[in-house]
Amino acid sequence: MIIFARHVETVSVEATSGEPTSDIGWPLEATEEKMPMQLDRIEVVTLFVDDIDAAKTFYQKVFALDVVYEDAVSSVLKFSGTMINLLDAAQAPELVEPSAVSAPGSGARVLLTIKVDDVDSVCAELRKLEVRLLNGPIDRPWGRRTAAFADPSGHVWEVAQELR
Repeated sequence: MIIFARHVETVSVEATSGEPTSDIGWPLEATEEKMPMQLDRIEVVTLFVDDIDAAKTFYQKVFALDVVYEDAVSSVLKFSGTMINLLDAAQAPELVEPSAVSAPGSGARVLLTIKVDDVDSVCAELRKLEVRLLNGPIDRPWGRRTAAFADPSGHVWEVAQELR
């Protein structure tokens, strides 16, 4: 992208010459500037799991997702416009160094929410799959009906319905 800058005036392109000019008619010098970062598209969420086989079984049972990639230590699953990478926690340190990978059972550090049309019917289906709800369904003061459950490694998922 080319940015033209010398003054703060409005920039226009001279119709006859095609050269950029300011709003007072002065020619402008071209300077190259990078586009600002656009960090607005989450592509993959990586969940560090304690037992990769148990995680794969749970996610296939509960979500019935397409597998994008799979090997002995990971499984990447397609969630609409985002992917979830289930990664054996033993492989995680190199991804987050110098930070540490939190210990299993140290408490929830993330809540992943899926918008649904009917929380109660989703919860009924989860119970049929023998998924234990952590809480809910409950109406929240911010206008949502929610319920939460956890995967075998303790990652908490929430289903949320907009109340009208």
